[in-house]
Formats: sequence, structure tokens, C-alpha cells
Amino acid sequence: QVQLVESGGGLVQPGGSLRLSCVLSGSIFRLYGMGWYRQAPGKQRELVASITSSGRTNYADSVKGRFTISRDNAKNTVYLQMISLKPEDTAVYYCNAQWASAAYWGQGTQVTVSS
Repeated sequence: QVQLVESGGGLVQPGGSLRLSCVLSGSIFRLYGMGWYRQAPGKQRELVASITSSGRTNYADSVKGRFTISRDNAKNTVYLQMISLKPEDTAVYYCNAQWASAAYWGQGTQVTVSS
């Protein structure tokens, strides 16, 4: 079965950086469109960034210029590089994989931006 495992979350000061990673196993990674979502307490889950199987990217307005999504098909991994982090970026970040009618989610990784 398809599994997504995220890593890289943690506590960082405002203005700091983190890189999240998500490894897909159990299927052919290069076929999937991949995305990062986040959910803050009391808020709905929202799309942060996505990358298609061909490498086309899309970003939420709130993270444009600060976050970069990328993928390494040889490593079955999608990354989210985050710089200039703000307290409002605090959330649980989830990895998502989609192909045809199938969609999968990781377990989430906590990102906390606080001084």
C-alpha cells in the first residue's frame, strides 16, 4: 500500500528556515502529483504548495517567495524548503500524493515558529 512519511518539522524562531521531506513508498512516485498542506489549530487544512508529475509548481499567496517545493524522483521524495518563517506559519504540515482518482496523506509533521 502507498505510504507517505514526513520529516523535518520542529521549533524555529521567526525568520528561520526549515526543510520538510516526504518519502512515498509502495507505488511509482514519478506518476504522482505531490502537495504540502497545513492545518493550524481551529482552522481548515489549506494547500501550501504543489508540484505536478512534470514539475510544474503552484503556491499559496501567503508563502510565495518564501517556500519552495521540489521533488527528487530518484529518491521518491518531495521537499518543502521554508525560509523567512513567520509565527503564522505554525501548523501541522501534511504531505499529499495524487494520481488519477487516488489520494494519500502522510501523518503530518509539526512546525512551530516562535521566539
